[in-house]
Amino acid sequence: MGRTKKLKMPPIATVVGPDTVLEGNLSFTGGMHLDGTIRGNVNGQPDSNATLVVSSTGRIEGDVTVDNLVLDGTIVGDVHACNRVELAPDARVTGTVRYRLLEMAMGAEVNGQLVHVEEAHSCAPPAASGEGAPEGTE
Repeated sequence: MGRTKKLKMPPIATVVGPDTVLEGNLSFTGGMHLDGTIRGNVNGQPDSNATLVVSSTGRIEGDVTVDNLVLDGTIVGDVHACNRVELAPDARVTGTVRYRLLEMAMGAEVNGQLVHVEEAHSCAPPAASGEGAPEGTE
């Protein structure tokens, strides 16, 4: 049995502090660290190695589409990670988690589905069917 390599993190370019609440959708490239709250969808730009790190105080109320996710906080919404998801002991997800590689620590919770996607799968969010797309954005 081979072990997977540890995630090589891109430099953190964006930090959302613990007393910050963002309302609306957010797009980023590279690394982003979240200690606060985001009420809206979070999207990493495709092919940018977009890596989202959510600390134990971080919370997202919306869908997340990134290359890599390291979660120790809460996400209420669907997660689509094109590469890797790491769920730390305090991680809480209410929604579907789509992933290629998954690491889940004892204590982490997923209240929804875990769906494995193939390596060749596109990193586009699963809104192609029109499902989950905000009104007026088609």
